[in-house]
Amino acid sequence: MAAAAAAASMGEIDGEAVRPRVSDAKGILRQSREFLDFFWDIAKPEQETRLKAIERLTEHLKTSEKKNESDELKYTLKRLVDGLSHSREAARPGFSLALAQVLGVFEEIPLQTALDQIKEKHDLHKVKKKLVRNAAFGRFFGVLALSQSTRLHKEPQVLVQCVQLLQSLAQYREHLRDLPRKTMVDILSETNEEVFQEVLLGALHSDLSCAFSTPEQLQLLLVAMQRFPDVLKPKKLKKLLGTATVITEENIPKLVEVLKMAARSAKKEHVLPAVALDLLQVSLREDRFELFWREAVVGGLLTDQAGPSSYMCYRLLASALPLLPLPQLRRMLSGEVMRHYGQHVVSAQLPDRFKFAPEMETRVAEFLTGCSDAEKQLAVMVAFSTLTNQGYPVVPSFWKVVQNLRPAVLRRYVDWLKDTFCRPQLDSCLDFSTRRQRENQEEGVQDKQCVFRLRKWIVPRLVSIVENSQVKKDEELVMDIARFVFFHAFFDVKKSTPDIPETESTLSAPLDTSTRDVVASSFFGLLQHLNHLGALGDCTEGIAPHERRVQGVTADGSLWIYCLVQYADRLLKHTKYVCCARPMTPDERAAWDSMLASVEALRKRAKAKKMHVGEASAFQQLLLLMGIYLFKAPEESVELLQDLQNCMAKAQEKKARKKKTKAAAGAAEEDEEPHWVEVLVEILLSLLSQPSRLIRQVCNAVFSRIAAHLTPAALHSILDVLDPRKEGEGQDALVVTDERDTDKRRKCSSEDEEDEEEGKGEVITSERVPQNEDSDSSEEYSDDESVGDDEEEEEEQDVDQNFRLELMKVLQGQNALAAKEDGSEDEELDDEAMMKLDGSIATLFAEQKKRIQAKKDEKERLRKEKMLVRDFKIKVLDLLEIFLSKQSESPQVLGVVEPLLAVMENAMSRDTNQQEQDFLRKTADIFMNQLCKAKRYCRNMGDMKEELHDMLDRLVSRAQKLSDSSVSLYYFSASLYLLKVLRGSVSPSLRGNEEEASAEQAGAMGAVDVDRVTALYRGALTSFMTHRKSSLSGGMFTELFTRFPVLCVRLLDTAAEFISGGVRQYQQGEACTVVLRGLQTRDVQQLLPDPRWKDLCEKTLGYLVETLKPVTECKLKVDQEKVLKVLELSQFLLKNIRQKALSVNLEPLRDALLPLKEAHGSHSSRRLQDTYWNVLRHFGILKPKGEKKEKSKKDTELQPPQGLRKKKGFLPETKKRKNRKKPVVQEGKSPAGGRPGSGATPRTPAGAAAQDEQHEKKRSKSSKKKRKQQGGAQGAGATPAKKAKAESAELQQQQKKKKKKKREGKGK
Repeated sequence: MAAAAAAASMGEIDGEAVRPRVSDAKGILRQSREFLDFFWDIAKPEQETRLKAIERLTEHLKTSEKKNESDELKYTLKRLVDGLSHSREAARPGFSLALAQVLGVFEEIPLQTALDQIKEKHDLHKVKKKLVRNAAFGRFFGVLALSQSTRLHKEPQVLVQCVQLLQSLAQYREHLRDLPRKTMVDILSETNEEVFQEVLLGALHSDLSCAFSTPEQLQLLLVAMQRFPDVLKPKKLKKLLGTATVITEENIPKLVEVLKMAARSAKKEHVLPAVALDLLQVSLREDRFELFWREAVVGGLLTDQAGPSSYMCYRLLASALPLLPLPQLRRMLSGEVMRHYGQHVVSAQLPDRFKFAPEMETRVAEFLTGCSDAEKQLAVMVAFSTLTNQGYPVVPSFWKVVQNLRPAVLRRYVDWLKDTFCRPQLDSCLDFSTRRQRENQEEGVQDKQCVFRLRKWIVPRLVSIVENSQVKKDEELVMDIARFVFFHAFFDVKKSTPDIPETESTLSAPLDTSTRDVVASSFFGLLQHLNHLGALGDCTEGIAPHERRVQGVTADGSLWIYCLVQYADRLLKHTKYVCCARPMTPDERAAWDSMLASVEALRKRAKAKKMHVGEASAFQQLLLLMGIYLFKAPEESVELLQDLQNCMAKAQEKKARKKKTKAAAGAAEEDEEPHWVEVLVEILLSLLSQPSRLIRQVCNAVFSRIAAHLTPAALHSILDVLDPRKEGEGQDALVVTDERDTDKRRKCSSEDEEDEEEGKGEVITSERVPQNEDSDSSEEYSDDESVGDDEEEEEEQDVDQNFRLELMKVLQGQNALAAKEDGSEDEELDDEAMMKLDGSIATLFAEQKKRIQAKKDEKERLRKEKMLVRDFKIKVLDLLEIFLSKQSESPQVLGVVEPLLAVMENAMSRDTNQQEQDFLRKTADIFMNQLCKAKRYCRNMGDMKEELHDMLDRLVSRAQKLSDSSVSLYYFSASLYLLKVLRGSVSPSLRGNEEEASAEQAGAMGAVDVDRVTALYRGALTSFMTHRKSSLSGGMFTELFTRFPVLCVRLLDTAAEFISGGVRQYQQGEACTVVLRGLQTRDVQQLLPDPRWKDLCEKTLGYLVETLKPVTECKLKVDQEKVLKVLELSQFLLKNIRQKALSVNLEPLRDALLPLKEAHGSHSSRRLQDTYWNVLRHFGILKPKGEKKEKSKKDTELQPPQGLRKKKGFLPETKKRKNRKKPVVQEGKSPAGGRPGSGATPRTPAGAAAQDEQHEKKRSKSSKKKRKQQGGAQGAGATPAKKAKAESAELQQQQKKKKKKKREGKGK
């Protein structure tokens, strides 16, 4: 009927056998096809595609409206309404949005008409049971489209019907959830007061009167109260709810239940339900916040053991921060919700627990960013800082929300932290303890422990404010924090004075040793950060973007550490008011004074330009650092300060001697005492053994400034540390610790900070090893334990034998074995003898246990020391890397080559763990990148020519003898580096053209003994080509040939001989590659004259012919690779011979290549075949075309029939769309092979609707037939991929059955 009506509307006559001919001159049919494509795009899953299709559809309809084409608009309305219940979830919102846009643009379409079509199309009582869900969604998205059209408030009757329709959809909660209620809230928020009072209030009366039943109904009421306060007055609320206000004691139980339901519904979303936030705002408007918070939140939600209820309380707390006045804010932040949140943070530290702390941090940061009230900002920061677990705050010491504070609030917060450190007020803290803590805690020690834990958190918090680069701070604040931390780390107050602000706040509880250790550790971490701190505040405004910024200095150019040393000196002078926590001895005070004098002298010399700024800064940093360390490790610091001052004196004396030209006296004195640089390097090495990243950075900075003055003895002392042959010498006195562990413990909020390493010269035992080891260390421990299991078992066997003998002696001494030896089993020991025997045996077992434990402890100690020594060597590698980067052109660099190679060879020869792999990787990186591949290298070797040649001989000889090819590569690379140094940089002469100049430069070898070096590398090349197992490789000689053309010219004949004379196919192929790369080098072609080039080509072709004769088949990969390399070399030679027109006989090569056509066959690769035919092309032989056809025929024969092949990921033919490009049969014409009158009708909008219904009927019938024919795994709707899976499963089952039958047959 619908099709007939559509046809009648288009004026079509069904009774005619032949339709009148209609021309498509205006392109109506083509336009209809494009028009229908809009609806296909609206249903696609991509959002951008849907939005573009909606926009184009709207524009198209506007254009057609101007042409008075109303049919397309009607069809669009019908098509969009049909698509609201689309089975694809992504398509429904697209059709709903398109319908909203169409209704909003074309106001001539009545909303009542659209609503009637929606009700008729998606009638929940007429659809099948399995389509109820789609129909419910169709109705919902239809109402949503009407509400989004912005016309709903203009037609009140339609508005009422939409609300009633949404109310009827509430029963389908399993499908729609709370979407209808939310849509009602949205409609309510867009309705004006008049329409609400006259129309909606009656329709919503049932929902508003049952507001305490569900969260959606309650939210509907709250939105109505907020939107229309004049309508829903207390009298009206009294009629609806029974109470004039929402927040009353009678309604609290109902509100709690509704909030619990809302919390459970938003469990997965991790958000605060809107109804909860609306309730919070209503409680504030009704001035019932205290009642709501006390009864509903604390007394209701918080008592529920479920997690969602607790998380709703936390979110309510965070949401209430910007809404409350200051008094209520403080009361809320000191209540039970905050305490409960603190307990959650402590308990959620266990793994696999949900952690709310990150969300709370985000919400607090948002509040601080948007809050302009300084008092509120400070109140929130103080409240979270006083939420403590036995004195320790639950928020981390490095809390990022501090960066959102205003500068004035930050200053007040820092003052509060300092005051709390000096006078902790535990009563003002919101403290709690877990059940286990209450059981284990002693009553008398609790307050003292809480004070310690609070102070231990405050100091890292102050340091984190300085370290956080996002915090807005000035130099005054940074220096204030640094002075406070330094003062309380090393000084005590005697009497307050205004000259020293830190003395004005007295300590309510004295600082114990553990607290001072924590503060001292935090201070040195702060000092490390200050050493790299850039300019602060207004100082950065005048700096250009690309200008290099000075770090570690204040605005006036003074070092931060210098300012702190001056502050320390002022404290030492005010002995009346302050005193050191550990009094200084006279020697220490003298060292301090001399240090200050030396620093002042350096500053004056640097200002007067009598000393280099870098050198002065290096000594100044070291002196100041050692001066600060006088408070931590005085004995070592005094000695190091004396050595540093001696170094300074010697350096200045040396410069004075040079000026006065007293060389003889200076030489005599230098022979007696070590050079100042040597002493300074020893000081740096001793400092690197200490567990401080600050010391490590300062040492690297100082070494970079003295690298230019480094002597061979000083460099030798650095290399001795890395020398594996001297691994056990002089390292017993070293204390080496990974400073990363100390940084972790400094920032960690656990109690392990008490046990940090101090590094005072003694050997670290197993008890002093840091607890927080990094991953590398833990892996090393596991590796070492697995390696040492066999040794422990052997030792235990020997120990057991010795213990058995001692046990036998004890038993024989007490006559416990007499009965067994005499054969008298009835005699027994008396009680006294038995007790004595038990005591002896117990003593023996106790001693044995102690011996075993002592051996284990010793082994553990040695393993830990080995790890620490390896870490110390990694630090020393930093110094070596600095030297190579700063002094790469110094001849002393040449003395680093062999020591580094020895280190890598020793590390590669052992079973390495993760830490040693890192050490090896760093050593290799320094060797290759900073030494061998460096752009700057030594160009003035002096008298070292013979010495370098001897070293070259050793390196190449060692590379041949090694068994590891990777180590051999390092040795060979080192030899090439020495060759580069010996050759130097030779500039070509200016006379002649560019070709002659480049040839002259390529042939220049500088100080290289060409004959000696050629013989050396010829021997290495011969060794590689004639030995089956060699550590050398072809790539090494390829690099030699390309980098040194002179040696390449001399070695090409030798390399060419091994094309046929190599010991294996691999060597023969590598010989081809080496020769090819050498001949391709431009410098080699310039150095070889034409006769020599012709002779070399003839010889090489002869060797190629000789190596191709034995080749009969190329099935193995080794043979194929060799033939491929032979063909590549042949192709280059043939091309070069043709270009230069050389008279060379090529017939032997042609005869040798022709039999390879059958040799490589179908087993060879495509690259080999292409290269083969490219070579034959030079002889005029082309690849036959018949071979391609035969090959294609064979391939088609081998391929299965196309019907049997399963294509995955393609649509079946029945699901494919029609070809749009086919010509449309016009009216009056019949298609080829068809009857007249059966032509296709044009797809106009009205006719398309009829055709769509017919197609739907046909598809449903065909799908039913397919379901009957197909079955099982290939049922209705099975895609080709699913069918293929089902077939593969059947094949697997059949194979299993065959295997079972075979097993049964074998069993029989």
